Amino acid sequence: MMSNVTNLTQAQVATQSKPADVKTTQSKPLQNSNVTVQISNAAKALLKEATETPAQTAKEASAGDHQAQRLLAKEEAAVKAAEK
Repeated sequence: MMSNVTNLTQAQVATQSKPADVKTTQSKPLQNSNVTVQISNAAKALLKEATETPAQTAKEASAGDHQAQRLLAKEEAAVKAAEK
């Protein structure tokens, strides 16, 4: 099977691939914008858990917090795996 191949430079390819009706627009900066962001309770809880200290996690685990217990077990398993 034979096909025709033409030699095109990069400039020719670039000019051929641009649509003729493309217009560039610049966005205007917002002036005097006051934006209020509200964080959900679920997001606040995730942030609290993510920034929790190991001491706090251990305290919660000893008080019966199942999530903290799972995290401690996971961390202990990782330490044991790293020792091997």
